[in-house]
Amino acid sequence: MRRAGLAAAGLAVLAALAACGAPDGSQERDRAEEPARTEGATPGAGATVPVEADGSWSLRLADVSEGPAWPLPAGSPERFGLGTAAGAGRIAPWDRDVRPDGTGLPPGSGRAADGERVWIAKCSACHGPTGTEGPNDRLVGREPREGFPFGAEPRAGPRTVGNYWPYATTLFDYITRAMPQNVPGSLTADETYAVIAWILARNEIVADDVVMDASTLAAVRMPAAGRFVPDDRRGGPEVR
Repeated sequence: MRRAGLAAAGLAVLAALAACGAPDGSQERDRAEEPARTEGATPGAGATVPVEADGSWSLRLADVSEGPAWPLPAGSPERFGLGTAAGAGRIAPWDRDVRPDGTGLPPGSGRAADGERVWIAKCSACHGPTGTEGPNDRLVGREPREGFPFGAEPRAGPRTVGNYWPYATTLFDYITRAMPQNVPGSLTADETYAVIAWILARNEIVADDVVMDASTLAAVRMPAAGRFVPDDRRGGPEVR
């Protein structure tokens, strides 16, 4: 069915190109007799698009939004039976974004000691045993402790949770949906809070014995807090 639709579209394009005329001089004669821009040319049945003075045509957004430029072949089904309906039950497991102020954080809690076990088992292969070795992003490190060179020096780095991230809650938002990389979304809320406690403790942002939960995580003040500002440039080169 898809091949038939593509074939029909291809034939329509060829017909439109043929209608524009060949470069033998007749096209120039036709231009003198037609308005600079006309409506009504149809590269495919059911599509009405503007034609330029040189015979070229292009679809506008309005043309597409009002309906398909080339209708499906007769007998095409309304649905092709791909996938399933995304009902509330299917959406709910993915509807767990967390805002900077902590809105969206679920119940649960964890300590750094428990988070270390989660880290070694499920995170260290990509980020290293201490969060500094890689091969993927380095997450631990406070240097530089003073200043913030990343805006002025794009290559300054490495950017870690300790020296670059402005919100601690971003850790939960990202980890709960995207990590571990091989089985994203598999960590429980308690495991996520625990591994976040470990990451923050390793970055010397919280104490090792802090119980991380929705309240304490939202209250964490990151070293890079306030380093990011809305982009209010006015079209010039200024960056602040």
